[in-house]
Amino acid sequence: MIHNMQNIRAQFPQLQEKVYGKALVYLDNAATSLRPQSVIDCWQEMALRYNANVHRAVHKTASEATLRYEAARKAVAAHIGAASEKEIVFTSGDTAALNLVARCFGTAFIGEGDEIIVAQSEHHSNLVPWQMICKEKGAVLKCLPVDESGHLQIELLPQLLTERTKLVCVADISNVLGLRNPVAQIVRLAHEKGCPVLVDGAQGIVHENIDVQALDCDFYTFSGHKVYAAPGTGVLYAKRKWLEAMPPYMGGGEMIESVAWEGSTYAAPPYRFEAGTPNIAGVPTLVPALEMARLLNSADIAAEADAVRDFVLESLSSIPGLRLFGVPADRQEKLPIFSFTVEGAHHEDLALLLDKMGIAVRSGQMCAEPLMTRFGVTGMLRASFAPYNTMEEAEFFVASLKKAISMLI
Repeated sequence: MIHNMQNIRAQFPQLQEKVYGKALVYLDNAATSLRPQSVIDCWQEMALRYNANVHRAVHKTASEATLRYEAARKAVAAHIGAASEKEIVFTSGDTAALNLVARCFGTAFIGEGDEIIVAQSEHHSNLVPWQMICKEKGAVLKCLPVDESGHLQIELLPQLLTERTKLVCVADISNVLGLRNPVAQIVRLAHEKGCPVLVDGAQGIVHENIDVQALDCDFYTFSGHKVYAAPGTGVLYAKRKWLEAMPPYMGGGEMIESVAWEGSTYAAPPYRFEAGTPNIAGVPTLVPALEMARLLNSADIAAEADAVRDFVLESLSSIPGLRLFGVPADRQEKLPIFSFTVEGAHHEDLALLLDKMGIAVRSGQMCAEPLMTRFGVTGMLRASFAPYNTMEEAEFFVASLKKAISMLI
């Protein structure tokens, strides 16, 4: 089925906005995506009609809110290929999901002298929690480095893995480099040593069709706000054996089986990890959001997105003085996330000039300071495209970038 891109874009109200009197060209999608009307309508309906706490009262409104909340759990499980919706834990975002694993897995399975391997290209959310748990437990944090082109040095992983390695943590797609990491190979190598693997899917959930069972990862996390859903929503997928073996992250309402002064027992997964009142209005938006993700990852739209990626990749590679980070050996391993510097032009100055032209991009360290240090820079400029971005927008971005560079150099 061929989809009309203008009809798809019409479903995202913010794409009709203007900034400084110019049409908005939104290229900060790796930070947060825009939201379709279906998500906005769901969000509003939940807030207006079903504002009641879930899993508690028996009245009609609470029952409907609970049904919508649990329907989202089933939708997420189906979307990522989980064996059961009981393997889906809702959080406030990817950061919360990663911290949950660090705390709960760390408490149960990490001790003094144990090791955790984290890829050098990781977002701070998949690094700092592991630093914290290693410091607390006396464990060792080990780095899987990237080479000059941004590829993980996967050949080093077998020697990094030892009998003390308790977990390998890696993103399927770097939010800076935009390269597909060989997560299937990483999972295989780690599992050969009996070591589980956590995959940060914050970018992958947007651009890939994820099947966690086929991938065989032990944990997979992502944020709703990057995949068209409401902010304050996140997902942790974990194999049931790990959820059953890990203690709760927080104590409070709904995560208990029974409570007495002498002690408490905890609910079965996933509820033992969902203490307190959840994002009642936000979580159900994952249903229309993931429907949109499936639509935007359909073959014909993916072909258009690949054409945009190829054009931007070729165009940036031809600009004198521009250094692109995350250079693919094969363009098929590159996602439309482009981080770069320009000799003689500060990344923030470029971002400000592009903003005046109506183009929203990201400048700075992209919450990946160790990766900036690896490449010897203090920051980068990042243009990240979504499937709803058009070739016309890509062409305008390249022309505007060249104009901004000429103004600064």
